[in-house]
Amino acid sequence: MTRRGFLLFASLGIIWGVPYLFIKIAVAELTPEFLVLARTAIAAALLLPIAARHRAIAPVLRRWKPLLAFALFEIVLAWYFINAAEQTLSSSTVGLLLATIPLVAMAVAFLGGRRDRLTGVNLVGVAFGMVGVAAIVGFDVGGSDLGAVAQLAVAIVGYAVGPAILARYLHDLPGVGVIACALGISALAYVPIVALTGGWPTAVPSTMTIVSVIVLAVLCSAVAFLLMFALVAEVGPIRMSAITYVNPAVAVIAGALFLNEPISAWTVVGFAAILLGSALVTRPDPAKAAATPEAEITEAPDSATDAGDDHEHPTLSEALDEPIPPTEPIVR
Repeated sequence: MTRRGFLLFASLGIIWGVPYLFIKIAVAELTPEFLVLARTAIAAALLLPIAARHRAIAPVLRRWKPLLAFALFEIVLAWYFINAAEQTLSSSTVGLLLATIPLVAMAVAFLGGRRDRLTGVNLVGVAFGMVGVAAIVGFDVGGSDLGAVAQLAVAIVGYAVGPAILARYLHDLPGVGVIACALGISALAYVPIVALTGGWPTAVPSTMTIVSVIVLAVLCSAVAFLLMFALVAEVGPIRMSAITYVNPAVAVIAGALFLNEPISAWTVVGFAAILLGSALVTRPDPAKAAATPEAEITEAPDSATDAGDDHEHPTLSEALDEPIPPTEPIVR
């Protein structure tokens, strides 16, 4: 990995690891639905002009049905239920449990018609993931918090279904247009929801809450998306997907440092088991890889990065015109 690639990877790992800290701060004063509205509205306001400049809005809106479905699962449901769960659960627990997304994504892919053969290693990964969840939920989460765990489960399913919709119906569209439109649609959807639920703030939020909303919208959504594309352009989508295993560690460290959230032995055990399980579940079948024609291997998205610093990387502007790479989750 080049120095630029390492800096982008480290930056995105931190940015996608700290949302749970700022969500925890924000939901102390704001309702979950208003936080989604504020975050999506600000992020959309930043990304829609960029998408318009790249002429990426019209082609995306022509496929409005899958776009609506993507926005529903990836943002509307996922962000609300994460916010709601953090009213009870610690930010570090939420970050750790969200690391199970690859496990659920595998089940979603199978139910969606993908019938790839599961290897013994994949099944061992599922077992490790389940042990990790059991360790965290059974020893770190109290019985009164199981409702919040159920809310988080809805978000995990949403984060798993969203990319499946993207891969099947929106895979050839400019990524900046898909995300910008999805954020805009989500913001519009939450205006009546907040109005009907009375979720508007009754007083001016504290400075820290306002800062948290701005960080979530600007840094963890809009800027993170741009960094993601810059990182994919630098190191390729396969290496970029390793970011999923960094975010939970950042969430735990941030919760401990800034919110004094405890790190128990079971937290460490659960964290290690979930990450190991996710890594094993996403490990490709060696037999299938061996059967792949050599031409396909040489044209793999990451092959160019093996050349090192001499590889000519696309600019960020060029990368924004490309479809979203197969990474998970896409927006945090």
